[in-house]
Amino acid sequence: MSKLAFAGLAIAVIALAYLAALYLAQRSLLFPVPAYRPDADPGRAEIVRLPLDGGEAQALFLAPPARFEGPTPLLIFMHGNGELADHWLPDFEEVTAWGVGALLLEYPGYGRSAGRPSEQSINEAARAAYDWAQGDARIDSKRIVPYGRSLGGGPAVRLAVDREVPALILESAFTSVADFAAQFLAPAFLVRDRFDSLTTLSSYRGPLLVVHGSRDQIVPIAHGRALAAAVPGAKLFELPCGHNDCARPWPLVMSFLEQNGLLPASSAVHQEKSP
Repeated sequence: MSKLAFAGLAIAVIALAYLAALYLAQRSLLFPVPAYRPDADPGRAEIVRLPLDGGEAQALFLAPPARFEGPTPLLIFMHGNGELADHWLPDFEEVTAWGVGALLLEYPGYGRSAGRPSEQSINEAARAAYDWAQGDARIDSKRIVPYGRSLGGGPAVRLAVDREVPALILESAFTSVADFAAQFLAPAFLVRDRFDSLTTLSSYRGPLLVVHGSRDQIVPIAHGRALAAAVPGAKLFELPCGHNDCARPWPLVMSFLEQNGLLPASSAVHQEKSP
């Protein structure tokens, strides 16, 4: 064998080994489950059990203060890939002050949830969370809004198409895992969990809010722009931050919900505007 042929063979073997390793390890890379295990008692949050085909996922429900009467609007929040629902409890106390409930979904294999994370299992958990909210008398069944951050954008978009929702919120979300993985030289055909939000959004025509950091180097701003462009009338806000250092976009979220009639009439927001 010539030196040139040997070199070519060596390169091919290395490339195949890289692709094989990438295929086998991609779920551990895409779903880096935090080692931290949350406390059994999540404080004032209620643990919601969500039966799945392969086990049980859980979510944390934060109800608005008692001064808000009647069924509450709800945000179903789906977090990023290296996070836990418990990490977000303090932030969503702000949301409950508007009279809006928050259901923080925990993915299979994360936190208190059993099972293994995958596109299929996470989407199933998201649908189970929505179905639980539909059947709970405390929740306004016509005002349930998916809210996905980063990886959570994938199941949020899928849920918005699989179920009837009045609006959708995406924060720092990617168009698809294949597009995201391309920057790491990962071929699209190897991607097992695609979360192809850009294609899925072609079936969604409701109100959409997209919030994205203009300096995001993990999920570049081009992803947010493409997602917003996929839905006529979508609102895109580019914030002066990266991926994990953005302040909570609560004023934008609150305004979006209000504009679409998704805040309770007795909300503190409206009370503050009263003369």
